[in-house]
Amino acid sequence: MNLRLLLISHAPTAAMRTGRFPADDPLDARGLAAATTARTSLNLRLKFADDATTFVSPALCARETSTALGLTAQTDAALADIDYGNWRGQRLNELAAQTPDALAAWTRDPDAAPHGGESFSQVVTRIGRWLDALAATPDNASADERHVVALTHAPVIRAAIVHVLGASPAIFSRIEIAPLAVVELQHSRQRGWSWWAASS
Repeated sequence: MNLRLLLISHAPTAAMRTGRFPADDPLDARGLAAATTARTSLNLRLKFADDATTFVSPALCARETSTALGLTAQTDAALADIDYGNWRGQRLNELAAQTPDALAAWTRDPDAAPHGGESFSQVVTRIGRWLDALAATPDNASADERHVVALTHAPVIRAAIVHVLGASPAIFSRIEIAPLAVVELQHSRQRGWSWWAASS
């Protein structure tokens, strides 16, 4: 059976707009409005949502985005945002002034975790295990294609792309994922995982 997975990044938050590392922030009015507006256009891509298995990160912003998009999702800890450790809630410009070397290392080295949280390489490993377990999970449905939707965070989607392509985690800074972006991954027994342009 083929597996079609749509990864959706959560709606924008106030923390994102102010250059602050997230600290389980809710969506503000602007973020909710963006998610509500996106509901119609994303539903074109989520035409199979009624028969899809839907997962969501435990973060409040992801769960609120899921609700705003009209998705009923089960929480999965593997979809959690990167652990920012003691940088949670802090502003990027303040960290750049206080610990410029640590911040520079973290933005360039996928194995660096100077904040006491996760490195990007660790996120690649985490989401890679989730993807491979998802592909290995048998499905009792008789359909030829299994559909899964996962509402998560930009760093996690970057990590999923790196895993699927078998690329070096060092390319992470070259992948941009916007709020409410949709990335489609597919898995077949013949090819394994592949990255597809999200289709309507």
